[in-house]
Amino acid sequence: MRRSLLLLTAATTALVLTALLVPLTLLTRSHAADRATAEATARAQWVAHALGPTLATADERETAEQTVESVNGKGLARTSLILADDRVIGPGPRSGPAVTDPVRLARTGRAFTYETSSGGRLVLVPVQGAKDGTAVVQVTLTERQLYAGTLASWLVLAGIGVGLVLLGLLLADRLGARLVGATRRLARTADRLAAGDLTARAEPEGPPELRLIAGELNRLAARIDELLTAERENAADLAHRLRTPVAALRLDAETLRDTDEAHRIAADVTALERSVDEVIRKARRPLREAPRADLAAVARERAAFWAPLAEDQSRDARTTTPDSATYVPVPEDELAAALDALIGNVLDHTPQGTDFSLTVRRTAGGGAELTVADEGPGFPDPATAPGRGTSGAGSTGLGLDIARRTAEEAGGRFGTAPATESGTGARVTLTFPPAPPGETPSAPPAPTC
Repeated sequence: MRRSLLLLTAATTALVLTALLVPLTLLTRSHAADRATAEATARAQWVAHALGPTLATADERETAEQTVESVNGKGLARTSLILADDRVIGPGPRSGPAVTDPVRLARTGRAFTYETSSGGRLVLVPVQGAKDGTAVVQVTLTERQLYAGTLASWLVLAGIGVGLVLLGLLLADRLGARLVGATRRLARTADRLAAGDLTARAEPEGPPELRLIAGELNRLAARIDELLTAERENAADLAHRLRTPVAALRLDAETLRDTDEAHRIAADVTALERSVDEVIRKARRPLREAPRADLAAVARERAAFWAPLAEDQSRDARTTTPDSATYVPVPEDELAAALDALIGNVLDHTPQGTDFSLTVRRTAGGGAELTVADEGPGFPDPATAPGRGTSGAGSTGLGLDIARRTAEEAGGRFGTAPATESGTGARVTLTFPPAPPGETPSAPPAPTC
């Protein structure tokens, strides 16, 4: 915007100055010619007035020569006297005859100015009273003498034009800086809101349009905060209402006669209570908290959770993770849910005895990559993974979508491919960017069913 304003101001100022300065340059040229002509005419009239009485006497030539010599000088227009007998006193013409048609016309008693073919001017004034006839005073102006001082005037006008253009650019730059600064501050506020800082508010400044946008952005932020707060409270209330049936399940579990069965159901109820508590905490967690989880630790923990079921189904589950922490910008519970969805898909939709692997490795950019691969029949369409709500195995089709959203919302990528070159098996890869620096997160969530 700032550059556009500068270009627009420069173009507009240049056009206006061109429309103004071109006539001024022509006017200065005409004014210089008129001034030089007026001075030459005044000189010719003075000479004619001074020589008028003397030309009637016999010794007029000496007097005329002195008079003509007094008005000639270096850099001055050439002044000469052409007598009635065609003799010339003073500097004569540089080329051609002294008595020309303009001189003959002037001898009729007319004073006038004549434009020459070379670009100069002749000022002719008749001298009445000569004994042999009418003499003519001729002042010759060259083109350089006629337009003397024009270049200096043009340079002054050009300097004024350049100064006005620079002044316009300076004012446009200050105006552009003000507009751009207000726009950038408004954009930073929008970025903070997009990052989850719902306390961010824009300061109304700049032109009326930007102040209006800032006001509407503040209203939108306040409205989003209100709706989000209400949604969080609704989620927390809903989770809290689940405590009553969960408590009833706990009481029912305690009345079972089979002690082992009672302990198993009680453990499941405890896991369910932890899940409800996690829903409440997540609903009330500030959005500005930067999520951060150790992908390697979560992968090991979820693999250990699913290991008994994999063993019951005669599956060889291989887990490969780095020894050190591998942080990714995803909440631990969401990361665990994505892993559960991927591992659950393998256990539910491949024949028993099908082996699978879970691999975590670091990427070159400091992020991490999670791969879950199995040796089963693979996807119905190897080219694309099933979309949300679509399944080729009679399920809800939401498992892969949970994993996809987990990766994409963190700024990563989701990909599927066959596990082997022959097109069998399935490989699901989630790529995550590096997590921002922060405190070491808490331990992975407790196992949930």
